[in-house]
Amino acid sequence: MTPRIVELRQGLLKKNDQLAAALRLRFRDAGLFVVNLVSGPGSGKTLLLERTLSALKARGGRPAALVGDLETDRDARRLARAGCPVRQIETHGICHLDAEMIDRHLDAWDLPSHDVLFIENVGNLVCTSSYDLGESCRVALLSVTEGEDKPLKYPGIYNSADAVVLTKIDLADACEFDRDAARSHLLDVRPGVRLIETSAKTGQGVDDWLAFLDERRQGR
Repeated sequence: MTPRIVELRQGLLKKNDQLAAALRLRFRDAGLFVVNLVSGPGSGKTLLLERTLSALKARGGRPAALVGDLETDRDARRLARAGCPVRQIETHGICHLDAEMIDRHLDAWDLPSHDVLFIENVGNLVCTSSYDLGESCRVALLSVTEGEDKPLKYPGIYNSADAVVLTKIDLADACEFDRDAARSHLLDVRPGVRLIETSAKTGQGVDDWLAFLDERRQGR
């Protein structure tokens, strides 16, 4: 039975990769920069994204977001307060977003009217690393409340990231979080990866995060 399971998984991923490639062309033709945010649950993705959407819109940007959760549209309603288009994807038990879900939820959406699309993936440190969504950039979040060793325990999610955002940095001292150890572990699994320290609550590092997005959009 094991070979059949492997073959089925390979087939699913091949189909996903083909659709993701088509999405990537579609996004490129629309002039849309797409960011896939991945992390474990409770890392602070939604708060960082809420602050990001507000900041980009305030400076004349035209951001939008797709939000993945197993159930409820709570995060989408929360993000919509930024005044940007937001759509919720409920996966109903599936632990990740895939390219077909993204494609389906883009129906009737005028992509060229936006300049950045954020995809807030389902909170999961395993499955989300395997599925290409046609994104321009994949960013993994690591919260200080999760501990320094998450990159060693879940290397796949960090090894596939273009950058890592360290969140809730305002709680680092209270959590006795070792920044040097976290950085060392990240570099062990993803040499040279960009690490950005942030606190969406206080605003610390958010400008650095926005600058990173600008750099990536400009191809630097």
